Amino acid sequence: MEMTDMKPEEMSHPPMDQLLGMEYCIGSNPSWGGAIVLGFQHFILCLGTAVMIPTMLVPLMGGNAHDKAMVVQTVLFVTGINTMLQTLFGTRLPTVIGGSYAFVIPVISVISDPSLMQISDDHTRFKMTMRAIQGALIISSCIQIILGYSQLWGVCSRFFSPLGMVPVIALAGLGLFERGFPVIGKCVEIGLPMLVLFVTLSQYLKHVQMRHFPILERFSVLISIALVWVYAHIITVSGAYKHSSLLTQVNCRTDRANLITTAPWISIPYPLQWGAPTFSADHSFGMMSAVLVSLIESTGAFMAAARLASATPPPPFVLSRGIGWQGIGLLFDGLFGTVSGSTVSVENVGLLGSTRIGSRRVIQISAGFMIFFSILGRFGALFASIPFTLFSAIYCVMFGYVGAVGLSFMQFTNMNSMRNLFIIGISLFLGISIPEYFFRFTISAQHSPAHTRAGWFNDLINTIFSSPPTVGFIISVVLDNTLEVRNRTKDRGMPWWARFRTFRGDSRNEEFYNLPFNLNRFFPPS
Repeated sequence: MEMTDMKPEEMSHPPMDQLLGMEYCIGSNPSWGGAIVLGFQHFILCLGTAVMIPTMLVPLMGGNAHDKAMVVQTVLFVTGINTMLQTLFGTRLPTVIGGSYAFVIPVISVISDPSLMQISDDHTRFKMTMRAIQGALIISSCIQIILGYSQLWGVCSRFFSPLGMVPVIALAGLGLFERGFPVIGKCVEIGLPMLVLFVTLSQYLKHVQMRHFPILERFSVLISIALVWVYAHIITVSGAYKHSSLLTQVNCRTDRANLITTAPWISIPYPLQWGAPTFSADHSFGMMSAVLVSLIESTGAFMAAARLASATPPPPFVLSRGIGWQGIGLLFDGLFGTVSGSTVSVENVGLLGSTRIGSRRVIQISAGFMIFFSILGRFGALFASIPFTLFSAIYCVMFGYVGAVGLSFMQFTNMNSMRNLFIIGISLFLGISIPEYFFRFTISAQHSPAHTRAGWFNDLINTIFSSPPTVGFIISVVLDNTLEVRNRTKDRGMPWWARFRTFRGDSRNEEFYNLPFNLNRFFPPS
């Protein structure tokens, strides 16, 4: 057929509000048995970050293996609470609210404080450092609480367009490439089989069914982790790593987490368990930069979760409500002592696409698992001892899903516009390039590019410009609202976006985002 003979609808796919192929959307639920296993799968996936951040930071604080196990328990407990609150009263999207790497830079700045470093007793230094981090988190959480509940973030979102959101959402996934194959390469003999097996089960064999149930597609994460974990344990006990380097043993062995033997059998984390928080203006200002980064990263992740859950983009009112509850979550992080703040878990958003199930109930069940296994310390520690290399193999797929969802927003814009090509191109490129520069500079110079006497200023610059979604957000939103704006409304995708700018602009919003228990009577949407 000649190109000129083709009809327009035959040459292109029309833009669609919701993704095709999702089995269950935000408000529909699989059977209780399937939902419970899917919830457990989300719980297993969130363990990677829950274990990795304390593993990285607790030894720097002077903590021992027992302290690390207690912090991991606390992280899981608070993650469960924050996830439940967000899915019930926040955006109500199926999102897990877990630990954030954005807080690592300001937390290390607190750890390096000379007044704390000079404490000779390691356990005392760990507790005093934890209290200082708690105080900084409690103070800085006010930013998201104020921006959320005052609806200021909703007002700011009026400057967002589908074009401006493409780099933010895409970089929320693609910007995490350092946690993918570079980590697999540290133990390629278990990481690469994990990646190949997971892709094979979830994609090539996804139509294999058991009693008309697509078991491999739904539970590919659990099945592949179980198989490769057993394989890794056989290699470990056979003595294959007996003479390997310490780095190889840490990344490959299944008995190096030191969590099972040090975790208590039963322990309920509680507020101020490390003592009364201490407050410092310098620490608090530095932590505020991470809170701003968390705010932007979560905005992109919320947008991605809405699309993968077959919901409409969250209206400004709902987005602000979610950010407000995330601020409450940061307050809980500070009160309980989780070492770092929290944000939307990108890997769990990607799992919505991999399983094709965007059910809110599944995520709420996973929150129940987090709370349950955080209290039963030994059982939770068993799952938390899974080598991080296995999680990185799964991240390669999950982060890719989120990145692709961000790129899918281009269908609502005019990609034949040179203006749009410039904005998306430079936002994506600098969103990856600038944080990579900050990372490489820090590795080579042993300090970050911003290295002045003002510690809070250093944390502000280094944290913001080390976050790909934040850099992409700043560049894309500024360019989109200042470059040839007049007569570009249609090119930016605003006619499609306009329906979702108010809660009542689309009749589906009420179905997806109304509060439970008829609470909308007391908190009417605007």
